[in-house]
Amino acid sequence: MLQLSQSLAAWQTDRFDDTFKGELAGLDIEQLPLQQALTRGSYASKQGIKVTINNLSETPDVLQVRAGIFYSGILPGCACSDDVAPETSYPEFCDVLVVIDKASAEARVELLAY
Repeated sequence: MLQLSQSLAAWQTDRFDDTFKGELAGLDIEQLPLQQALTRGSYASKQGIKVTINNLSETPDVLQVRAGIFYSGILPGCACSDDVAPETSYPEFCDVLVVIDKASAEARVELLAY
């Protein structure tokens, strides 16, 4: 299970935005739904991930953060010995909802349709 304990600790402080963005961008690529959101590339790249916060809300039990993730999709060449086409990178974007449990800091990241 995904843990966002630093973000939970920074909730309702002026450090929350930067802490959340850094913690989300620092996750392993498999913990984010980037591959599912690809529109141009074949593989999601971890390089250059940028996070924006679009909306914050809370209930008695959870924090809810709607965020945008800017990242790159990679379209590789065929890897043939005579392939002159280099690996190509395309800009990608997705909206996610991050739900953080206030008691345990366990979090889930859901891809939002757009």
